[in-house]
Amino acid sequence: MEEARVHITKDLVAAAATPMVLGILARGESYGYALIREIGELSGGNLEWTEGMLYPLLHRLERLGHVEATWRTATGERRRKYYGITVQGRAELAEQRRQWAAVIDALKGAWQLTVPALEAQA
Repeated sequence: MEEARVHITKDLVAAAATPMVLGILARGESYGYALIREIGELSGGNLEWTEGMLYPLLHRLERLGHVEATWRTATGERRRKYYGITVQGRAELAEQRRQWAAVIDALKGAWQLTVPALEAQA
């Protein structure tokens, strides 16, 4: 049985955008449409990014030195801009992972405290 999609708020999408893109690029170079497709797949369809969401982020990450871009044309395909993570981007990804781990631990702790209260209300 297929699970219902979860609505994820814009704030949460924005907060997760940088570590998600850097995490994907840490596995290898990619181009915009492939990144959008992979984000959708990784989220089970819960995150549906558009070009209007992705490209401003990629441009910001490029300005910050976290990614670098190169134009390429594969045989029989159109020209695409490929993005790759830099050494500085890998350091940023490591920092983002530390921060997200702390947030996840705090959320788990807070939610464990709410389980008895929710069960008592049921």
